[in-house]
Amino acid sequence: MAMYLRYFGLEEAPFSLTPDTEFFFNYEAHQEALNVLLVALRSGEGFIKVTGEVGTGKTLVCRKLMGMMEDDFVIAYIPNPLLNPSALRAALADELGIEFARNIGQHRLLKVINEKLVELTAAGKRVVVLIDEAQAMPEESLEALRLLTNLETEKFKLLQVVMFGQPELDKKLSQQSVRQLKQRITFSYNIKPIEREHIGNYVQHRLVVAGYKGTGLFSSTAIKELEKASRGTPRLINILSHKALMAAFGKGAQQVEKAHMKMAVQDSEQASTKRSIFSRRFAWVLSMLFVSGGLFAAGASLV
Repeated sequence: MAMYLRYFGLEEAPFSLTPDTEFFFNYEAHQEALNVLLVALRSGEGFIKVTGEVGTGKTLVCRKLMGMMEDDFVIAYIPNPLLNPSALRAALADELGIEFARNIGQHRLLKVINEKLVELTAAGKRVVVLIDEAQAMPEESLEALRLLTNLETEKFKLLQVVMFGQPELDKKLSQQSVRQLKQRITFSYNIKPIEREHIGNYVQHRLVVAGYKGTGLFSSTAIKELEKASRGTPRLINILSHKALMAAFGKGAQQVEKAHMKMAVQDSEQASTKRSIFSRRFAWVLSMLFVSGGLFAAGASLV
């Protein structure tokens, strides 16, 4: 647990990098992505694509979507798509609760998957496959996925697919070998970073969810520094905010100031080219404060 929690009156780490939907911040890009997904899935579309740069919250949107789906949807979640076609079919069967011998032939496995999909459809269920980090999926597995979506009744697709991926996914889908899959993508959305004017609200939102009862823990100048350095990327905002809180805690400060955020920026490879020099300085400052007792003189305590 972060050492500054009790010091700042927090109940949990506010800037964890894990995709916790309790911290979901309803800013425009994420809400639009969810709206597109919900409309497309309810319309019965076969393939849907969501892309975004590293750290823009694609996995969080995926998890949020899973929690919003009604009972008439059956979700098959594949977080690691670096699978060959055989492993992909086996992963789908596992997600659908199909019991099968591990030495089953691929033709037989495809047949039992089809039977399960027909059974679920007859029961009024829609099956949706959510694939995270889809840019890592081999081309032959993308083709196997396309063939799986050929399974259908006279009126309905038995399988819908949502792919979440980095921009490299678009490059992969532009390959001649997977052009048929690209043609089937009827809805797509690109997640943009948080706009600068909303970054302060994002930070405050996460602090409140983490149990903070006050306001203004981050000064306006610290937020401006964060806006400039993070470029609105949620993951980078979290990293810098966490480090800035550590720096403020180390100094015994009651508020995160611009100087603390500058320390965080210069210590972070994604936001600074001076990491190697400043990382040592950042660690040295904190360690010397511990040794001198400055932290405890300021009323800090470890949790």
